[in-house]
Amino acid sequence: MPTTKTLLVTGVSSGFGRALAQEALAVGHRVVGTVRNEQARREFEALAIGDAVARILDVTHFDAIDGVVADIEKTVGPVDVLVNNAGYGHEGILEESPLAEMRRQFDVNVFGAVAMMKAVLPYMRARRRGHILNITSMGGHITLPGIAYYCGSKFALEGISESVGKEVKPLGIAVTAVAPGSFCTDWAGRSMVRTPRSLPDYDALFDPIREARRQKSGRQLGDPAKAAQAMLAVIASDSPPSHLLLGSDAIDLVRQKWASLAGEIDQWEGVTRSTDG
Repeated sequence: MPTTKTLLVTGVSSGFGRALAQEALAVGHRVVGTVRNEQARREFEALAIGDAVARILDVTHFDAIDGVVADIEKTVGPVDVLVNNAGYGHEGILEESPLAEMRRQFDVNVFGAVAMMKAVLPYMRARRRGHILNITSMGGHITLPGIAYYCGSKFALEGISESVGKEVKPLGIAVTAVAPGSFCTDWAGRSMVRTPRSLPDYDALFDPIREARRQKSGRQLGDPAKAAQAMLAVIASDSPPSHLLLGSDAIDLVRQKWASLAGEIDQWEGVTRSTDG
């Protein structure tokens, strides 16, 4: 794959998408970013005239995605790397949260990412090269009360990424699921959709979690620019990982989860093996 690459990054107006675009442009890559409106398009393209190219696209407008990708391939050039970054967090106790909010969460975080993958894969397959990065979350490995829809969407994208990676590896295409921990982005602020509380039975469990998240918003440990640099290192690698955790909190919490799971598996091994015929 060429040293200088064309990256297609969804959701470049803020957060990881903007940080990755800026870091990629700074080292000479071309970035095609998806934005939601004309003002955002102008602001993004002003970052680097000619190398920052924007396309207006809502990743939940599934029928529009193939055409946008085809236009990029024709007018900008071959997409070397797709970064599925567009997404948001939903916070709410499951019993309190309408199914419509789950559908929206999965439409953006899962179906939008899959539609983007399906759009770029024919071109990457024909060239026998390419790399897809799906931005998931440590919430695709661990869980907390009150973000069931979000964790469900990220667990789904982790599994899809790993499975598709096995399908396309023989064709010269890599897939990496990138799972950030807590980073100083808008994820827990204006980008989060919060379902109003309605059932007092959950107050003692969830109210402190919601308040702690609000207090921490904007002061998280992770640096988005450093996350972007880590992703660029993965993109440059000849043998990129299928999973990459970002942040010391992510690796510590995921290791704790695996250790707890291993203990539970061992504890119930007798019951597990008792079901063989």
